[in-house]
Order: sequence, then structure tokens, then C-alpha cells
Amino acid sequence: MPLQTGFEEVVRCAVPLAPLTWFHLGGPAEYVAEPTTIDQLQSIVQRCRDEGVTVRLLGGGSNVLVRDEGVLGMTIRLTAPVFQEIRIEKDRVRAGGGAKLGHVVSSAVREGLSGVETLVGIPGTIGGALHGNAGGRGGDIGQWTSRASVMTRNGEIIEREREDLIFGYRESSLDELVILDADFELEPADPAELTKRMQQQWIVKKAGQPLAHQSAGCIFKNPRGMSAGMLIEQAGLKGTRLGQVEVSERHANFMVANEGATAQDVLKLIDLVRSRVAERLGVELETEIDIW
Repeated sequence: MPLQTGFEEVVRCAVPLAPLTWFHLGGPAEYVAEPTTIDQLQSIVQRCRDEGVTVRLLGGGSNVLVRDEGVLGMTIRLTAPVFQEIRIEKDRVRAGGGAKLGHVVSSAVREGLSGVETLVGIPGTIGGALHGNAGGRGGDIGQWTSRASVMTRNGEIIEREREDLIFGYRESSLDELVILDADFELEPADPAELTKRMQQQWIVKKAGQPLAHQSAGCIFKNPRGMSAGMLIEQAGLKGTRLGQVEVSERHANFMVANEGATAQDVLKLIDLVRSRVAERLGVELETEIDIW
């Protein structure tokens, strides 16, 4: 049975992925699905399983580099309202896996709930944030997570309670195909004070990152007790350019893709930075970005 049969309204072929990622690079996806219901998502995942088709999930595109040749198989995007809902009840926030992390942060702050305001300025969706345990100096999303509903690659829906969840540095046990939604248990606080704190963190964070109009991405995980950006800077690599891609002058752990850049340029620069940092400082950098 053709992959699109029965899903003609929500599955498209040969869809460019570059506009859907922060780098704005890379080739097309063989198929892209944007299901409108959980049942439809489940049916698409099960069809792909039966047909032996590889399935990927694309969230906000801030942590993905698509290769120039593109990707085979099915790429799923949770763009429908059912996957982006944010509900607040007392001290609990329930957010869909496709909801933008920034929207969840601002919603919690507006309701006087403290905890996730430290995540302000981190791009992407709730699903991506949970999968990679997004965070910074003020903490990570995992410490506030009390429950998650996930869908496996077989299309099975499972409830994961707090005792089932493990969060580490930029990783978690939430490695199923889809995070459908999650609950966050937060703490009451003064909305005005939270807003002020959030705005201050936003200003500090944005001052040290590439400019908003630049096509850029954060590349490496911080080695234990060290800053990847500082290591790259110490290795003398800030501003290093290869093809049309360069190490950001504002933050060395970001790479900026200029006009005419290719994903291959980014991959070559990643290899160059890793080898130079290892050679000069004896530290092996591990990529944080997903390479498709």
C-alpha cells in the first residue's frame, strides 16, 4: 500500500527541510506528515512500521542539521493544535509535545508559577526539550517534570511517571519516537517578580549568542565542568571560517551559516573544531546537534 494512501491531506512528498531548521540548510524529506489528531499520528507511525519506513520527528529545528542530500523515510511534525495545547491547573502545567518551550515558560510566569523561567531563550518544542533535557545554569527541564505520555515506534502509547524518568546532562530516558505531552509541577511565586527575573535572563542570554537574523546553531555539549565555547575560544578558533560557515564571534559554541553555505561546510567545520580542540587542549568534544 502506498505510504500516502488514506493520509493524502496530511502527508506530502519531497518537502524541503531547510526552511524548517535554524541553519536553513540541507535537502528535502522523502515524506513529511503533519497529523491533525493523535489517532492519525498513531496510524501513520503504524503504517511506517508495517512498510519498514524510517520515521523521524522534527520539532522546532533548532538542534538539527539536515545533510545536503536530504533524508529518506517519513518526517513527522506536530504542528496541529492538539499537540500544542498548554493547560494550567493550580501548580501544574500540562503541555503538548509540539508546544514551543518559550510559550510554556511565558504561560507559567504569567500564572505565577516558578521553575521553568530559567529556560527562557532556549528554542524548540517541549518534546525536543524533554528528549535532550534542555537547560542552563539555572537548572534543566527534567527537574520539574512529573509525567509524560509517549508514543513508541510501534505506535503504542505509554504513560511515563516520575519514577520512570531519568534525566542527565542533555539527555533523558524519554527516547521514544514521540513525546505527546508532559506535566510540570512548579512552585507559586509573584508574577511580577518572575517576569522581571525572566526578562533579565533573556537579555543576558541573547547578548552572548549570534544575532537573531543569523542562521545558526549550538554545536557541542559542554564537557564535564567545562564550557565548550570557552574551549573552542582557547584553541584559537573563534571566527574560524570554512566555506560559508564560521565559528560565531559572539559565542564560539555556535556556528553561523552565511549565504551560499552547505550542510557539508558545517560538517567539515565541526570536524576541524573537534580535532583542533583535542590536539591543543586534550579534550574530545561531543556534538549536541542531531545530524540527519
